[in-house]
Amino acid sequence: MGTHPAIDAHAARQAGRAWPPLPGARACLFLDVDGTLVDFAVRPEGVAVGEDLIGLLRAASKRTQGAMALVSGRPIAQLDRLFAPLRLPAAGVHGDERRDADGATHYVADEDERLRPAKAALRALVSAWEGLIFEDKRSALALHYRQSPQFRDEARKTMTELAEGLVPDYELLDGNNVFELKPRTFNKAIAIEAFLAESPFHGRTPVFLGDDATDIDGFAAVERHGGLAIAVGERVAATWRLADPHAVRAWLQAFVQSGNSGS
Repeated sequence: MGTHPAIDAHAARQAGRAWPPLPGARACLFLDVDGTLVDFAVRPEGVAVGEDLIGLLRAASKRTQGAMALVSGRPIAQLDRLFAPLRLPAAGVHGDERRDADGATHYVADEDERLRPAKAALRALVSAWEGLIFEDKRSALALHYRQSPQFRDEARKTMTELAEGLVPDYELLDGNNVFELKPRTFNKAIAIEAFLAESPFHGRTPVFLGDDATDIDGFAAVERHGGLAIAVGERVAATWRLADPHAVRAWLQAFVQSGNSGS
């Protein structure tokens, strides 16, 4: 697993930050993926998940008696491929898709025919501008510019223009090297609230770890339930903070080990 959790905690204290407390046995975990569990890759499909992380997530799920879910901007199908053979409860596309602990999948929004012209425009754009990546998420559209940061302003302008005809039903998100157009009808908080109303999450203390503006609603949701909001990196603020995905994995390892010690 790399650096021992205690070393990371010491480094956090030396940097003037308190190590987030480890929740007790009656916790449930909600985990963002990109920028939280794993580092960003140049292309979304380039993210690699090692056996050590698979084993850690399996152990953390067991520690919570199955009350652990991935809450991501990626579609659930991508999450399943990324973390195979694990098939965890998950919310995808910022809460539009949600697979509960029983394996049933729920959708908040129907595919909107009004997005067809925007999808066609983005496909034409990425074929003309090398390095831009269009990601069709059914009910949401993402334009990635990580490979070509010089096109950031053009990407923003294009997505803003596409959004104008869809406001107020849609909102434009400014993410980590990506602009994303999504319906206002769903967000990560709605997904977390739905999980918390169901077994095995119901009645547990929720913990949410995320790194981006799309996670802010989720932070507020877990705090409304007396839980822990933990920001990763420097893009957003929360009550607690971890430096990066390496620190997140160390914190999760410490959480798993606290269960082994009987706490």
